[in-house]
Amino acid sequence: MGNRVKGKSRRARAIALGIALLLTVTFPLSLFPFSPVTLATLHDSAAVSTATREGRLAVFDDAWSRINERYYDRTFHGLDWEAERTAFRTLAAEANSSDELYAVLRRMIAPLDDPHTRVFAPEEEFDWWRPRFVSIGVSIAEVEGLPTVVQVERGSAPQRAGVRSGDVIETVNGQAAMSLLNERLANSATHPSASARFRTFAKLLDGPPESAVEVSWKGRDGKLKSARFDRHWQQRELSVRIRREHGEYAVIEIDAFTKPIAADFARALQEKLRSARGIVIDLRGNGGGDAEAMTDIASTFLGPGLSLGQFTDREGASLTITTHARSLSTPDLIAQTKLPLVVLTSERTSSASEIFVEALRIARRATIIGTQTCGCVLAVRTRHVLPDGGLLDVSELDYETALGSRLEGHGLTPDETVVNARGDLYSGRDRAMESAIKQLASLGSPAHH
Repeated sequence: MGNRVKGKSRRARAIALGIALLLTVTFPLSLFPFSPVTLATLHDSAAVSTATREGRLAVFDDAWSRINERYYDRTFHGLDWEAERTAFRTLAAEANSSDELYAVLRRMIAPLDDPHTRVFAPEEEFDWWRPRFVSIGVSIAEVEGLPTVVQVERGSAPQRAGVRSGDVIETVNGQAAMSLLNERLANSATHPSASARFRTFAKLLDGPPESAVEVSWKGRDGKLKSARFDRHWQQRELSVRIRREHGEYAVIEIDAFTKPIAADFARALQEKLRSARGIVIDLRGNGGGDAEAMTDIASTFLGPGLSLGQFTDREGASLTITTHARSLSTPDLIAQTKLPLVVLTSERTSSASEIFVEALRIARRATIIGTQTCGCVLAVRTRHVLPDGGLLDVSELDYETALGSRLEGHGLTPDETVVNARGDLYSGRDRAMESAIKQLASLGSPAHH
C-alpha cells in the first residue's frame, strides 16, 4: 500500500541533515508557522528606521534580494523580478510611513500568487505559536457566490449588533461589497487562482488595528442592517479536540500541526478511540503547520516507512519525508489504528494538511469529503529578519507527492464534494459531517485498532 521508502542515497542523507531541522510547512492564510524567532531577537535586530528614505530603501532592497536569491522557482512563475524591483523601488523610497512601505512590498510580492511568501511589519510582531490577527470578530467566505458571514465570535460587537452566520455583506465603507471584491480580483496581476479568490473574500473586512469599518449586511429576513465596528488584535489558541458523534464515531478536529498538538493527540488517542467504530478527521480549518508534527499524526494512520513526498529547493537538493514508528514530538512509540477514516476538507485546508490528506488518499486509507483544498503547498526554511525588524518569509522549497505530482496551485478534489448553503449556516447544519457519518456507518463492523 503506497510507496515504501527502502533507503536514502548518501546525497539525500546529507540534504536531510541540512534541511530537516529547519523545515516548516506554513500556513497561507491567517496563521503561519516558522522556525523559532523570538520577538526579543526581532527588536534587538532592528537597526534601521523606515522614517528615512535610506532606511526604507534598505528594507526594500533586502526583501527584494532575499527573494531573488532564495525563491524556489528561478523563473518566478514567468514574472520579471528585475522589473518588479524597478517598478516598486521608487514607491518604497517615497512611502510616507512604515505601513505604506509594507503595502508596497506586498504589492510587489502579490503577482507571485504565493501565500507562503509574505512580509510582516515590525509592529505586527507575529508569533506563530500563539497566532494573532486583526479582525472585527467575523469570518467571511464566498457562499452561493456572495460574501457571506461564516463565523461570528461569541461576545463580539458584530454578534451584539445582530450579525449571524449566513448573513450577506452588502457594503463596506459605503462601497458595494461585490464591486469591491471584483475590483480587487481584477487588479490581480495574474488570473486569480481559486485560493486567491478565497483569500480575497476572506480579507474583505481587513484593515489596520484600532481602525473602524462601516458595514451593512442582509439577514435571513432580507432586511438590511448597518453598524460601525472597530478592528482589534485577537489571539487564537491552537488545539486538537476529540469528541464522539452518535456515540460511535470519533471526530478529531485539528487546528494545525504543531508538536504540542501532536503530543496532545497521542495522549488522547487511545482513551478517546476506545470502542469507536470509525474516525472523522476534520481539517476544514487547518492551514498547515510543522512537517514533523504532521508526520507524527500521519504515522498513526499509515504506519511507519511510507513516503509522504519530497521537498526540493532551487538547486535541486531534495528531502523525502516518511512516516515513522517513534514520535518526533514525544519519546514514545506511535500508537497505530486501523479504524475506518473520513477526512473533511475545505478551501482553508492547506500546506501540511494537504500533504496529510494526499498521503491518506494515495494509501487508500480514507474517504475525502468536503470542498477543494487551497493548493498552497510550499515550504519556508526559516524566517528572515529585515533591517527594521520586520519579517520576510520566502518559499524556498517546492513539494511533490509520493507519486510525483505537485499540489501547489491545484489542491485536492474530494471524493465527495459537499457544499454548505446559506440556509445550512443559519440552521447550524453540517452536511459534510452528516455525509462522513453516513459513510462510516455504511462500512459495517468496526476494524480493530
